[in-house]
Amino acid sequence: MNTNVNVTSVTACFPCFNDSKTIATMVRDVQGALAPLVDDLEMIVVDDGSTDASVEVLRSLQREIPRLKVVVHETNQGYGAALISAFGAATKEWVFYTDGDGQYDAKEAALMIGAVADDTDIVQGYKIGRGDNLARRFIGRAYHHVVKLLFRLPVRDTDCDFRLLRRQLVIDHPLTSTSGVICVEMMRALYSANAHFVELPIHHYFRPHGRSQFFRIPHLARSALGLASLWWRVMLRPPRDGKDH
Repeated sequence: MNTNVNVTSVTACFPCFNDSKTIATMVRDVQGALAPLVDDLEMIVVDDGSTDASVEVLRSLQREIPRLKVVVHETNQGYGAALISAFGAATKEWVFYTDGDGQYDAKEAALMIGAVADDTDIVQGYKIGRGDNLARRFIGRAYHHVVKLLFRLPVRDTDCDFRLLRRQLVIDHPLTSTSGVICVEMMRALYSANAHFVELPIHHYFRPHGRSQFFRIPHLARSALGLASLWWRVMLRPPRDGKDH
């Protein structure tokens, strides 16, 4: 029988791109949620070449939250590149990450800690309802079903960027995708490694500021090419474990 375990060491990570109006609230909310539960907490924000005041906001926030580390990409390298930098800078046993745009309730990070059992490797959020307009909800669901079919993923929501995982997993299975395709790469790598998933319902809200890059036509085209390349690389490779590739 699985039992809850005491998670004591966590790095909380946030990719940030032009999120100057939301990133400070996200960082404060995660700190407020996790600090009472975790003995050893570090916070990392990777600014991926923002053209707004995000870096200035983060530098100011560092004076308020000394445990906050800020990594700055001088130019925009992509969502996956920001995550790779965040994971590379993390030092704690567990890594939690979510986006800096305010579409998730950062306080629900505490629920992730409570969901960890002795055999848990990753706590995977899934959106209770997508807080987007009808067109984006349609594209999001279509994207989910396509990647679930192509990559044979059992999870309910591959693109829910609200996750808690053992840092050793991304050390043992380094990620390479620099775009949003990194989420599919991550889920496929961890599933193939027999990682034990726990899925948790998470609220998702309408984006309060700015515009998502994901739903723009050039980005969707790049994502399609990235998915095709990833599928060719990971699904046509001969299996090296007991899973069905």
